[in-house]
Amino acid sequence: MTKRSGTTTKRWYDDACGTALAMELVGERWALLIVRELMFGARRFGELKASLTGISANVLTQRLEGLEKAHILKRRKLPPPANVQVYELTSWGYQAEDAIKVLGAWAARSPEHDRTLPLSAASMMLSLRTMIDAEKARALPPMTVGFAFGPESFVARLADGALPIVRGEGETDAHFATTARFMANIVYGKWPIEAAEAEGALVFIGDRDKARAFIDLFALPPKAEVE
Repeated sequence: MTKRSGTTTKRWYDDACGTALAMELVGERWALLIVRELMFGARRFGELKASLTGISANVLTQRLEGLEKAHILKRRKLPPPANVQVYELTSWGYQAEDAIKVLGAWAARSPEHDRTLPLSAASMMLSLRTMIDAEKARALPPMTVGFAFGPESFVARLADGALPIVRGEGETDAHFATTARFMANIVYGKWPIEAAEAEGALVFIGDRDKARAFIDLFALPPKAEVE
């Protein structure tokens, strides 16, 4: 182990580049995905485990401890009556969003990108913030769109090309109740709202014209040409 700036790191690349340090901070398996899952607020241990398909409780515990030591996340206890421990990003931890979005957009161009694999609710929401056509979005009037993926709810507020998204519920112009996987099919596969409803994959409430305009703001990037 190498001791540096009061933090014990498991790897040392002998390299001053920030990329090397980034790999030390979040390069272990599951670490960056844990950060992704916390981008929309604090989560309980069980909620994180449920969102990360395949992670064991032991590995999740190790990664949370490592991210806490690296000052990327912190623990706190919710007040009564909840009275449970949650994990949330530090203010510096939240700043990783831009890096995650750029990395995700780059990787989505890989010929190996499998769009049929499982997708968490947070991943779906972060993809919207990544793939939005900001120029086209600025031409639309403000709107509020809600999403319910089982027990998880989000509200997105589109205005001036920006798309802040928060966990929770509220008044919306359009509301989608489905799964993250089906939502990806609707947004990126352009699966018509009516067709998803007919299949029993979606419960939609609200202004359909606004919903279609919202969906039209998103597209996956073209696949990279591999020489």
